[in-house]
Amino acid sequence: MDSGEKKEKEKWGLDLNLSTQEEFSTGLGFQDFLGEEKEAENDQLGHDFGRDSDFRIRERDSVVETDDFTSSKRLRYTTEEKGKAKVDCEVNLDFDLNLDLWGFEKDPVEGKMDTWPFEAGLLSSGPVMHNFFPDSVERNTQVENYDVPRKDIVFEQRKEIALSSVRKRQSRRKEQKLMQREIARNVAPRFAHLGPQEQQMKQHKEKKVKLREVDLEMELDLDDSQSPFSLALEAIKMRQTVRKGSLTGFSESLFKWVPAKAKDCDALKRDVPTLLDLSLNALAKNADAIVSLEHVPDKLRHRLSQLVSDCGVVDAHFVELLARGSPTEIRLRNISRLTEEEFSKIFSVCDTKDLTVLQLDLCGRCMPDYILNGTLARSSHRLPSLATISLKGAHRLSDIGLTQLAVSAPALQSINLSQCSLLTSQGISDFVSCFESTLRELYIDDCQNIDATIILPALKKLKCLEVLSVAGIETVCDNFVIGLVKALGINMKELGFANCVQLTDISLRIVGKNCPNLCALDLSYLHNLTDSALKHLANGCQSIRRLKLHRNDFSDEAISAFLEVSGQSLDALSVNNIHRVAHNTALSIAKCSRNLVSLDLSWCRRLTDEALGMIVDSCLSLKLLKLFGCTQITEAFLNGHSNPMVRIIGCKTGPVLEHLDALEPQENPLRYSPLTSFC
Repeated sequence: MDSGEKKEKEKWGLDLNLSTQEEFSTGLGFQDFLGEEKEAENDQLGHDFGRDSDFRIRERDSVVETDDFTSSKRLRYTTEEKGKAKVDCEVNLDFDLNLDLWGFEKDPVEGKMDTWPFEAGLLSSGPVMHNFFPDSVERNTQVENYDVPRKDIVFEQRKEIALSSVRKRQSRRKEQKLMQREIARNVAPRFAHLGPQEQQMKQHKEKKVKLREVDLEMELDLDDSQSPFSLALEAIKMRQTVRKGSLTGFSESLFKWVPAKAKDCDALKRDVPTLLDLSLNALAKNADAIVSLEHVPDKLRHRLSQLVSDCGVVDAHFVELLARGSPTEIRLRNISRLTEEEFSKIFSVCDTKDLTVLQLDLCGRCMPDYILNGTLARSSHRLPSLATISLKGAHRLSDIGLTQLAVSAPALQSINLSQCSLLTSQGISDFVSCFESTLRELYIDDCQNIDATIILPALKKLKCLEVLSVAGIETVCDNFVIGLVKALGINMKELGFANCVQLTDISLRIVGKNCPNLCALDLSYLHNLTDSALKHLANGCQSIRRLKLHRNDFSDEAISAFLEVSGQSLDALSVNNIHRVAHNTALSIAKCSRNLVSLDLSWCRRLTDEALGMIVDSCLSLKLLKLFGCTQITEAFLNGHSNPMVRIIGCKTGPVLEHLDALEPQENPLRYSPLTSFC
C-alpha cells in the first residue's frame, strides 16, 4: 500500500489492513446494510440534515463485525477522538448542506444524488477524489477547481430557503407544545381535588366576579348625570378649565388671601391655657401625691385620667383612687404597668353596682381569663349597671373569659374588643347572641382570628346595632358589607372599614343606598376605591359628620365635589396623605365646610400658604389643624392667619404630641343614643 492510498484511507476512516475488495464488503457494504436503520432513527428524531454526510459514516465505522457477521461490538472513543468526531460531524454537515445549496438533487426515496455536478455542467475539470460518496464505489467525481455561475447569489438564495424551512419546523414544534399545554390545562381540573380552603377561595372569587358584573349592569342602567355629585363635579371641572384657559397665574388668582399685619398677629393671644388646664396638668404630673378623688365630678376625673395616661404614670395608686368608693365611671386608657396581683387587689373589693362605664385599655398584662373570673366576672350580675366596657389590647382574653363577662354584665350595650388576638369567630358569635336586643356598639378592630363571613349571621340578629368597626380584619369583603348593610343599614350611625383592603366601590354603593342616617365613616387605607365611592356617599349619605380618608386614591375634583354636596354637615375631616388634594379641595372646604372643628391635612404637599390661610380664616369654628409632613408651609401662613382659636400641630409651632386629643368630645356612655334600661 503506497503512502498516497494510506493517507486517503486515514482521511476517510478506513481500516488500513483491508484490501479494496474487503473495504467494499466489510467497510461499506455492511454500513449500507445498517444505514437503513440509522435513517429510520434520524427520521423519527426529525434530523433532516446530514443523513448522507460523513457523520453517518463515522457512526457506522464504530461498528466492528466478526468474520461470521453474527455479533457486533461498539468501540469506546477517547476524549480526543470524540472531539475530532464532533468537529468532523459539523464540517461534513455543513458540506452536505452546501451540496444541496449548490444544486445537488437527492432521490426522495433513497436519499442518493440524482443529478451530479459534472453531469449538469457545473463543475470544471479537476483532480479526482476516490470513493468520496460511500453509496457508489465506482463513481468518481471532480469536486475541486470548479466554477459555479453566480455562485454567491445562488448560495444565498438556497441558504435562505434552508433557514426558512428550519424556522418553519421550529415554529410548528412550538405550536404543538403550546397546544399540548393548553389541552393539559383544560383537562387538569377534571382530575384535581381542591382542599376546603382552596374551594372557599375559588367560590369567593366567583362571587366577587358576579358582584362586579351585577354592579356594572346597574351602573349602565342608572343615569346619574343629574345627581348632586355629578352636577358639582361637572361645575368644578368647567370652572377649572375656564380659569386655566383665561389666566396664567392660576394658583395665585384662585385664592385672594393676604396675611395679617405683624402688629395684628402680635395682638392675638394664642394658646393661653386656662386656670383649670393648668391645675389639671399640675395634678397629672404629681398623680402619686393625690390622696383622694371623692366628690370630683366624672367629667374632671375623665380629663385627669387622660392627662395621667398621656404622661405614662398610671400606677396601682392612681387606679385605686378611681375605683375607691362606689364609682359610676372608670376610664383608663393605659394600665399596662399594672400586675395581676395589683389588679386583683383593687377590683376584688371594688363596689361595681353603680358602675356604668369601664375602660381598661391595654390590660393584657394584668387581666387573663382567671383574673377576670376572680374579680369583675366572679359571679352573675356582678356588673348589673354596666353599659359600656372597653378592653382594647386585652391580648390574654379568650372566648372563655368573654363568655364569663357576658354573664356578669347583662345590660351591656357597648363593647370594645379591639386587638384581642385570642378571640375567635365562635366566641364573638356566642357573645353577641346574648345581647341581640340590647347591643348598640361593637368594636372588633384587628382581631385577626375572626372571620367576618362566619360572624355575619350573628351580627344580622343585632336589632339595635348602631356602630360597627371591623378595621384591619382581612376577611371583610363586599359580600359581608352587602349582607350587613341590607339587614341593619337603616339604624347604622358609624362604620369603620379602615384597612379592609378587599372592599371596592360596590360596598360604598350599598352603604349609600341603605344608610341614610350614617354619621361617621372610616375609609382609611382602602386602595381599591375610586371616585365613584365618593359619588355614592354624597348622593346617599348627606348627614355625615366625621369622615376619615387616609392614603386613598381619590382625585382632587372628586373630594371637592363631595364637600360641596355634603360638606356643610362635617365637623371632622381627615384627608391625610392623599397626594392629589390641591386647590379645588381647599376652595370647597373654605366655602362649604365652615362648621369644621378638626381638620387633618397632613402630607398634602400641594397646598400653598394662600390655600391654608383661606381655610383657617374662613372656618371660624376650626380649633385643631394637623399639618404633619407639610414642609412647604412657611411663616407667612403660620404667623399671618387671623383665627385665634385654631391650634396648629405638626409644624414647629409646638410639641408634636401636644393637643392631639384636646378636641375629642367628652364621651357619654354611648356615642349616639342615651342609655336605655332593659329591665
